[in-house]
Amino acid sequence: MSLASGGKGTIGAKALIPGETRPDEDEREWLPVGHRSRSPVLTDAHGRPITYLRVSLTDRCNMQCLYCVPPGPRSYAPRSDHLTNAELVRVIQAAAAVGFSKIRLTGGEPTLRTGLIDLVRAITVIPGVDYVTMSTNGVLLPRLAAPLRAAGLSRVNISIDTLSPEKMHRLTGGSLRQVWAGIEAAAANGLHPVRLNTVVLRGMNDDEVPDFAALTFRFPWEVRFIEMMPMTGMLDLARRGVVSSAEVRSRIEAVYGPLEPLPELPGNPARSYRIPGASGQLGFISSITEPFCARCNRMRLTASGQLHLCLLHDDEVDMRTAVRAGATQPELEELIRLAVWRKPWGHGLAHGVVPTLRQMAELGG
Repeated sequence: MSLASGGKGTIGAKALIPGETRPDEDEREWLPVGHRSRSPVLTDAHGRPITYLRVSLTDRCNMQCLYCVPPGPRSYAPRSDHLTNAELVRVIQAAAAVGFSKIRLTGGEPTLRTGLIDLVRAITVIPGVDYVTMSTNGVLLPRLAAPLRAAGLSRVNISIDTLSPEKMHRLTGGSLRQVWAGIEAAAANGLHPVRLNTVVLRGMNDDEVPDFAALTFRFPWEVRFIEMMPMTGMLDLARRGVVSSAEVRSRIEAVYGPLEPLPELPGNPARSYRIPGASGQLGFISSITEPFCARCNRMRLTASGQLHLCLLHDDEVDMRTAVRAGATQPELEELIRLAVWRKPWGHGLAHGVVPTLRQMAELGG
């Protein structure tokens, strides 16, 4: 439901998540140094600077990961419901004007978007946008990495959930050879630092955790282990399959010894470590067992133009209707400020509140 249209997606009580505390004024130093001069800083009702917009370019994908898309026939929004490239640029211009400085392009699979290179080029020159990144499965990067870098894309996060060709096909329907070729293309074309995202699933790929960690000895990349989240259509798998970050760290330390903690970066959901002697680093994203809501700095824009306020809530604000009704940039900016102010404090998983509106493929993580 759209908050802007007075639907039932009203923000509920600002209940704290166990283990979380509300931000104090000095915690606003999460904002990167280069952005602190921006005035005014866009903050939500809880005092968190909100500077990071994840933009889904499509709900379509050329893979079918078990944790992202429920089994069975897939349904998609009509393409006419998707924002056009010109409409996307208008919304991002308004977002940048009120304080969003980092844009991440997601999907589905963002490399399937028609006119992608021109869109990236247009976004990178928007005043206020400091850098543009992308989350991708990497399959199309062998031919797109070079033009994306030339268009201004800064770096990529690439999903890779197994190092076994057979298991890759079983878990995602994809090809390990193609994904690895995409990783190599990203590294060769300067999309640094390369980050590899691995969703750890019990009984499916958790036995490969030490093998993924070993990649940081061979490459100066960041390998990030992600707890599976209970998205729409995925609740049963999430309950069965989640492996805590603490358990993942313990498995790595059983092989390589104690990990060295690294400084936390502002707004980064990952807790970062290094294996002594490794050139790369490890990251642990613990949305379920070690929630990082207190330092959340992000919101999401769906391909159909809905500002999704929190990944694990259903609350949204409708930007598409405003854009297509001829809203001016100041009106779009005000709608975005409203959405940011209504951003929930955190998810309600501890209280049994789970998202029901959108699948992960519609939100891009």
